[in-house]
This record gives sequence, C-alpha cells and structure tokens, in this order.
Amino acid sequence: MSHAGRLLDLIQVLRRHRHPVTGRALAAELGVSLRTLYRDIGALQAHGARIDGEPGIGYVLRPGFMLPPLMFSEEEIEALVLGSRWVADRGDSRLGVAARNALAKIAAVLPADLRDDLDASTLLVGPGQPIAAGDAELPTIRQAIRTERKLEIAYLDRYAVATRRVIWPFALAFFDRVRVVVAWCELRQSFRHFRTDRVVALAALPVRYPRRRQALAKEWRKVGDIPDP
Repeated sequence: MSHAGRLLDLIQVLRRHRHPVTGRALAAELGVSLRTLYRDIGALQAHGARIDGEPGIGYVLRPGFMLPPLMFSEEEIEALVLGSRWVADRGDSRLGVAARNALAKIAAVLPADLRDDLDASTLLVGPGQPIAAGDAELPTIRQAIRTERKLEIAYLDRYAVATRRVIWPFALAFFDRVRVVVAWCELRQSFRHFRTDRVVALAALPVRYPRRRQALAKEWRKVGDIPDP
C-alpha cells in the first residue's frame, strides 16, 4: 500500500475510536509495524492532525482535521454517487438539493482522474412509486429531531380516526413511497411510528424532550424494527 493510502487508513481507524487506543492495537488493525505506525502518526501530526497521546499510553484524534483529497476507491466513488442520486430522487426537496450540492462539492476537490470516475458513474436510481403527501413537513420534522424538540401533531390512523399527540421524534425512515417518523408518543406512553402523509397538522414546540435521541433510539432498537407501512 502507498504511504498516502496508509495515512488515510490510519485517519479512518482513529476516527472510529472515541477513546485513546494503543499504538500496538492500531498497528495490528492496520497490519503495519509499530515503528511504521509511529512514523505515520508523526507525518499526520506534521500535516496538522491533532493526534494526542504518546507511545505506551494511546492515541486519540481530535475533531476538525480533514485530509486533502488523497484518494477514493472506485467502490467509494460509486457509493457516493449512488447514495447522492437516491437522496436527490427519494428525499424531500431540501434534502434533494443538499445531496446535489454535496456531490458537486466533492467533485470540486477531487483530483481530475477521480472526478472523471465520479462524472462517468453508471449506477442509476430506478423509478419508484409516487411519493405520498407530507413532503412540506419534513424539514420541520428533521429540525425537531436534530434539536430534540417535541412536536404536536394531528394524526389520522389507518381507519381515518383523528387524534392529537405530543411526540418526541428521534428518527425518520424513508421507504419507497412514504416516510415514517419514529417517536415516543406521550399519549400512548410507548414508541410509535407515524406516516408523514397521515399527519394533517404539525407544530414544533419550544420544549426539549427529557431524553437524548441516541438513548431513545437505542431503547427502540430493542423493541423492534419499523413495520412495513
């Protein structure tokens, strides 16, 4: 493997570890000698990487460091293009614009040969079923998830029975033709899944819900997956 490739792999491994990891463990994961690892850590530090630690104790990468665009593999290029095209076609309007903008930014900093691979990708997103209603509410829902805010919704169930709920949204699932909010429901005192096309009214409340969304998601995963809408 090239020196640049080793540095990129080392950065990726360090990013996966939130706590200090020993040089010996890093070297074993990367398949290099301890001496090579120390030399590569020094090279990254010389490039501005905030890698704290020392031999025998462990190393941790502080946030904020970005390597120059050394390389992407062919598979990584294809994954970026296919994922961005899927979001642009299946996401809500704002996410679609963001996906196209992100791909353009990636293309702008890639070396010429990799930029050609990105432009020439032939992985396409096939046509899907028409998206159900509710697209206009998704930015509000996504903002509530990011800021851990409660939402008040008027919701129609499968039998068209209306209820008013206060929910704690912590995830949003994109199916082929519908979107589903995963939330804790104060009315039912349990996790519930709400199709956005059945939300007839929605208001963001200026109140944070009392638990972190990561904790809610972890607990919800123990209960089960999202049912097929």
